[in-house]
Amino acid sequence: MNPTTTTALLFPGQGSQEPGMGRSLAEASSDVMDLWKKAESAAGAALREIYWDGDAEAMAETRYLQPALTVVNISVFMALEPALEKNGVKAMMTGHSLGEFSALAAARVLSLEDVVNTVALRGRLMAEADPEGRGAMAAVLKLDQGAVEELVREVGDSTGKLLVLANRNSPSQYVVSGEAEAVDAMAQPVKERKGRLVKLPVSGAFHSPLMQEAANELAGFMKKLSWGAPRYPVYFNVTAGPESDPAAVMDIMCRQMISPVRYIEIVDGLWQAGARQFLELGPKTVLAKLTAACLGKDKEFETQSVIEPDAVRDVFPA
Repeated sequence: MNPTTTTALLFPGQGSQEPGMGRSLAEASSDVMDLWKKAESAAGAALREIYWDGDAEAMAETRYLQPALTVVNISVFMALEPALEKNGVKAMMTGHSLGEFSALAAARVLSLEDVVNTVALRGRLMAEADPEGRGAMAAVLKLDQGAVEELVREVGDSTGKLLVLANRNSPSQYVVSGEAEAVDAMAQPVKERKGRLVKLPVSGAFHSPLMQEAANELAGFMKKLSWGAPRYPVYFNVTAGPESDPAAVMDIMCRQMISPVRYIEIVDGLWQAGARQFLELGPKTVLAKLTAACLGKDKEFETQSVIEPDAVRDVFPA
């Protein structure tokens, strides 16, 4: 990574979890270990045991995943920030869905403790929002946005069920969310158009109106927090752009759970703002790959994903 180039920091969300995530960073830093303990207290669960020992079934549970992954993302940033500051790196950031809360912590919009408590509540609310299993989500691959939008309208009308375009992840990957009957009904028309539908292992119809009750409860909690102006520009899921006013940021985040994730537009906005390096701070390489797909083959850029301490230290000279 070149410290003279504008760098976009990307914080991944649900689906990026993996066994052992964040353990090396925690064992190298008492501050990070304390953050895990705070997350465990907020979640009421032994998160280190679940993720470091690799309890596959528990790892996928929203109520555990959200605080655990947030701690991991923030841990990577904590290890990286001294090098950013020493090298005078011009940084901006974004997070995908849950990952947006990691960006709020990194940008000092909310305190670490407030972010951990918020995502623990968010995870619990989203896990409990649909006890009857009415909602579902599915990724639509190999079709463009216009085709997906058309199918969402047609299937919604034909079934009479709620269906929305929830995530615009890349030019060939979109996510639909809504009532399970409508999501299932997308399979055949997607196949007829030479696309592919992949059901997602989630507990409800996230980023859809079916999350309204949970969103209202989370908003009530977040409105009591102390919100600050971002230290780094943060590009938000709801607006696809940055916002510096703390009150406006709070309003945006109160709408996040029921609004689409506009990742394609976010990446374009980061590019237009000068970002040429895209660094994913967290497990796996989900956002690094989506970002490359959004930018295409005609642009010159770098993408990298880091989580282990040695990899973090190698990004910029400390």
